[in-house]
Amino acid sequence: MIARYARPAMVRLWSAERRFEVWREVEVLACEAWAQLGVVPAEAAARIRRAAAFPIDRAFVDRVEALDRQLHHDVIAFVTALGERLGDDSRYVHYGLTSYDVVDTALGVLLSAAAGEVAGGLEALQGVVGDLARRYRDTPMVGRTHGVHAEPTTFGLKLAVWYAEIGRHRERLAEARRRVAVGKLSGAVGTYAHVDPRVEAYVCERLGLAPAPASTQVVQRDRHAEFLAVLALIASSLEKFATELRNLARTEVREVEEAFAAHQKGSSAMPHKRNPWRSERICGLARVVRGYLTPALESVNLWHERDISNSSVERVILPDATSLVDFMIADFAEILRGLRVHPDRMRRQLDLAGGIIASQEVLLALVRRGMGRDDAYAVVQRLAMQAWDEERSFRDLAARDPEVRSRLSPADLDACFDFEAQLRHVGTVFARLGLD
Repeated sequence: MIARYARPAMVRLWSAERRFEVWREVEVLACEAWAQLGVVPAEAAARIRRAAAFPIDRAFVDRVEALDRQLHHDVIAFVTALGERLGDDSRYVHYGLTSYDVVDTALGVLLSAAAGEVAGGLEALQGVVGDLARRYRDTPMVGRTHGVHAEPTTFGLKLAVWYAEIGRHRERLAEARRRVAVGKLSGAVGTYAHVDPRVEAYVCERLGLAPAPASTQVVQRDRHAEFLAVLALIASSLEKFATELRNLARTEVREVEEAFAAHQKGSSAMPHKRNPWRSERICGLARVVRGYLTPALESVNLWHERDISNSSVERVILPDATSLVDFMIADFAEILRGLRVHPDRMRRQLDLAGGIIASQEVLLALVRRGMGRDDAYAVVQRLAMQAWDEERSFRDLAARDPEVRSRLSPADLDACFDFEAQLRHVGTVFARLGLD
């Protein structure tokens, strides 16, 4: 992922240096496990542990890459470069293993760590959303369906819906993390022909992984596809949230705005512009993350006990998807921390067309006073359409209409336009979410 859309911790996690650090640890732990089984001399395993404690720096990475250009096999290149540091004891390194015993076990470590970064970001974002939801719990605004004014809601309730959605993503991510946090040291086709299962158990336990219950030469890729699906879902929700802010920030609505710094510029041509550019960036990046899901799903289908078609794909999609989602979560949290909310504009939208969004309240009031529902609907729809088409006050039209006046008193009609009364159960939602 380009540096513009990746945070430092994730850049470090997916660096060649970090990858080789984990590969090295897998190899060293395997030597220690063999030593416990009496296959590798205990003194050799101890020497390997000490000699392998050198920093994985750019020089070592360059050496591996140089060998890879010659050998066309990055794991052999790595084992060769590592062996150059270990001397005669290097003959015990990679004993009984196949390349993906190292690669997939290390990948379990890296994916678990990446999931941890994303999980921490989601927790922080949910906290920001929850604080805003509480702050604006009782701030009324118009709810929209099909992009058209519907009935009153509150800005806090809108945010509470997001809060709950983020909570579901945290649950999904925890489960997907558990399923990718696995390792395998089961040999070329998963039969443990040349490696004792106890080696796998030792290595995985010390890396914080579970051994894959059954594997071929690889950990099965349904695990990774599920993980990418969860990332795509998170990205899609962030896009949904950002799209809502973009719509609420439109000039004719302007119920919210992204923060705008003193020296910030919105347009090279139009000095008046204050664009929701960060929300737009969230939406754009979500398209990229979703695009990574298809190759992840296609990588589930490997030939027989494995082929290498997944390898090139995963070198791109796993670092990029985790880095992007991590960046998007942090970026959206910053958007919300600086969000400008305009309750006065929200109130103005509620009163558009003389309170036309109270149409259902008037309908139900007429039904309660004995009018048939179809007849009541026809009366209220006629008045509402007149208010729309003639840009008149729906409330005034209803107050003057003979059929309405014959059944509803002025007090009854006033109650229909009491938007706060329509929002009396919002607190129930907040209580369910633990936001009360």
